[in-house]
Amino acid sequence: MKVCVVGAGASGIVSAIKAREKGYDTVILERNNRCGKKLLLTGNGRCNLYNSDMKLDYFHSSNMKELEVIFNKKSKEVIDFFKSLGLVIKDINGYLYPFSKESKSVLSLLMKRMESLGVKVNYDTFVTGIKKHGDNKVKVMTDKGDYVFDKVIISTGGKVLEKTGSDGNGYDLVKSLGHSLTPILPSLVQLEGSGDFYKAWAGVRSEVRLTLYEDDSLVKSESGEVQLTDYGISGICTFNLSGVVSRGLYKGKSEVIYINFVPWFGGSVSDFKDYLSKKLEELNVDLKVLLNGFLSEKLVNLFFKLLKGDHDLMHVADMIMQFKFQVVRTKGFNDGQVCSGGVPLNEINPETMESLKFKNVYLTGEILDVDGICGGYNLGFAWMSGLIAGESV
Repeated sequence: MKVCVVGAGASGIVSAIKAREKGYDTVILERNNRCGKKLLLTGNGRCNLYNSDMKLDYFHSSNMKELEVIFNKKSKEVIDFFKSLGLVIKDINGYLYPFSKESKSVLSLLMKRMESLGVKVNYDTFVTGIKKHGDNKVKVMTDKGDYVFDKVIISTGGKVLEKTGSDGNGYDLVKSLGHSLTPILPSLVQLEGSGDFYKAWAGVRSEVRLTLYEDDSLVKSESGEVQLTDYGISGICTFNLSGVVSRGLYKGKSEVIYINFVPWFGGSVSDFKDYLSKKLEELNVDLKVLLNGFLSEKLVNLFFKLLKGDHDLMHVADMIMQFKFQVVRTKGFNDGQVCSGGVPLNEINPETMESLKFKNVYLTGEILDVDGICGGYNLGFAWMSGLIAGESV
């Protein structure tokens, strides 16, 4: 049997390995001149390949029941697969990395496994279309000619980091096969806010708690380090809210994030006002000096400017604990780490990853409507879906 994998990213490589392990003649058609281009960039080049706390709670999909099937089938096998390749894994607070903390260690072992099995890779080959060929075969058309296969696995990736080849062409392929798409939006991405004061806080990093309200309803909170930029906010805690924000903005909803710059203080705004009052009396210093004791000087100067001379402690406490950040847009696909949206999971068989719209075609990875938070979750889904597809062809 002849198997084709379209795309040599994370899920595509794993699919090819598993298909070849079954003894099938397996070829990858890759538009770039090498495999795993995007994989090398993950985790800032360190490759956060999985998480010890792999739960459905950390994912979004329009079809969570189907995602649960995929999880139940493969989530516990991913680490065993990498250990079987010889990868030594380092656990950093649940974030799993190669012990070398270099993405190329992961890619190198995957490539060695493909080479030892005899997986063929046709580089610089762009797939332009997929059609039925006879009753049970699939024709794959490329800029280098046409091929006929028994099974085809589409692992093209999404629409982020276009320089790696993820320019959204896979979406055109799956639409031509009869699939629908939920809205394709950037996720794990920076957020831009309204206002003209952002240059004043640019460059500051601060431990915060972010609380997201959508149309005035509490949606989600995240804690961690925020990076304040000349357009708005960035950082992992921002990224973990960005998928919700992206989908909400697409639907025309108001997205407001309240930033608590003193997450170490456990009380209310009123309590914090009393705390400031007490400290001013105890230390016999002015307010700006007191605030510089736990906030960046840039932030203190900005707060004083925004307060316009109003140093009422309740107003100061409110600004510090509930700074209002009105989101106007997200950054674009080339700034994001993953896409939200894609082929709904109810259009595939989650037990096999086979398309329910086109026989003998399987879908894996980011082309599907699944996205997770930071921490190895998106690669986790890529590995899981790739394992299932490769074993099921």
